[in-house]
Amino acid sequence: MAIKVYKRNTAGRRNMSIVKPDNLTDKKPEKSLLAKKSKKSGRSHGKISVRHMGGGHKQKYRVIDFKQNKLGISGKIEAIEKDPNRSALIALVYYKDGEKRYVIATENMKKGQEIITDEKAPLKEGNRLKLKNILPGTVISNIEIVQGKGGQMVRSAGSEATLMGVDNKMAQIKLSSGEIRLINCQCYATIGKVSNFEHNAIRIGKAGKSRWLGRRPVVRGSAMNPVDHPHGGGEGRQGIGLKYPKTPWGKPALGKKTRRSKKHSSKYIIKRRTK
Repeated sequence: MAIKVYKRNTAGRRNMSIVKPDNLTDKKPEKSLLAKKSKKSGRSHGKISVRHMGGGHKQKYRVIDFKQNKLGISGKIEAIEKDPNRSALIALVYYKDGEKRYVIATENMKKGQEIITDEKAPLKEGNRLKLKNILPGTVISNIEIVQGKGGQMVRSAGSEATLMGVDNKMAQIKLSSGEIRLINCQCYATIGKVSNFEHNAIRIGKAGKSRWLGRRPVVRGSAMNPVDHPHGGGEGRQGIGLKYPKTPWGKPALGKKTRRSKKHSSKYIIKRRTK
């Protein structure tokens, strides 16, 4: 994986860089696994419900198999592709029964590799098996929280979790945030770290590229008028004039705990994430 930094030919190129993964294959997306993606633009019934969203390049959704529930049937990786809908790379898998599916690619996954999902699959990168059959200390990703629902945790580029151990039918998983949580040992997880770990090193370079990604401009509250934001008003570059920052609707921002105190899954969190 290499980071390409552009020459400073123009203002837009001055700070632009892209990541070029080594294992990408030059192949068009699999047509049978594409779906229509309608644009919401952050609006509900025509009114803005999520700010700073809109525009963006036309995209097709890649149907990803998060469950990987073809137990005991091995598949061969035919291509590693970029997905405009997520930060991680995706892998096109041709299974021995003739079916094709997209899966989240792990870090060292490459074309021609064989992968399999099974309760007691070999401990090899890309394979998917139950947590109770994975050795402690193994790096895992695309982890199920609810048995049979498919991977819900650790799916973004470069993310990983570590299996600490299995005790009393519950597996202890340490997330990259430092949080340690319990998950049923019957749930499945993929061996290996998620691909495209240098995704955060990308420098957009110009405002137009943000618009291609569907992001509209963000304006500081302190640059607004008092009628538009609690931080607004004052002469020149004035401070916000409040004890703590607020959202445009007067609710506390920055540091306010948003997790419900009586959330059902809180009992499965052994150690909270470190700040």
